[in-house]
Amino acid sequence: MTRRAPLILIEGLDRAGKSSQCEILIKNIAQLSNETGFQEPQLLKFPDRTTAIGQMINSYLTNSSESLSDQAIHLLFSANRWEVAPRLISLLESGVPVVLDRYVYSGIAFSAAKETPGMTLDWCRNPDIGLPAPDLTIFLDVSEEVAQSRGGYGQERYEKLEFQRKVRQQFHTLATTAPPGQWTVVSADHSIDAVSTQILAHVTPLLTTQLGPIQKLK
Repeated sequence: MTRRAPLILIEGLDRAGKSSQCEILIKNIAQLSNETGFQEPQLLKFPDRTTAIGQMINSYLTNSSESLSDQAIHLLFSANRWEVAPRLISLLESGVPVVLDRYVYSGIAFSAAKETPGMTLDWCRNPDIGLPAPDLTIFLDVSEEVAQSRGGYGQERYEKLEFQRKVRQQFHTLATTAPPGQWTVVSADHSIDAVSTQILAHVTPLLTTQLGPIQKLK
């Protein structure tokens, strides 16, 4: 019987180095495949801009003239995750470790940070209830100074300093209210190598653990 593979989520603020760390983690997991018995790991990025819904989201994020209500764009992001969920489950059950570059918590944190009336954390959570739950969420926390010093900052709609402060606060709220062991916070202010070493230290135990059935978000 194929051993169920882990679902690992890398979350964080814009310019925290998520994409780079996800790619490094994929390589590190692959190098351990002989020891773990898992297949080649896969990286999934959210939003998935290749789908029909993802293309709508991409247009919204890259075009400041696009107008959608905060509620509508939040539900689009959630719908994008739901359309990828069957593939995600299939990979995990086939023994393929999956690393996620953003997922539900980005959707929750960014939407709640808008402070739109009625869009509480609970409201923002509800559309994602039932999606596959990560076995481990790693939040890459980055200071304002470091984020602004990194190339490309400010190119997309949400990369504004005051808004990023609010997003950071929402992420910290999510981290402090998560069940013990499911979230870990890693400072992304350090070098790429230092951060990747910390991430791998948190992930390695999952690769040698007999995991139960895929859990669902509640």
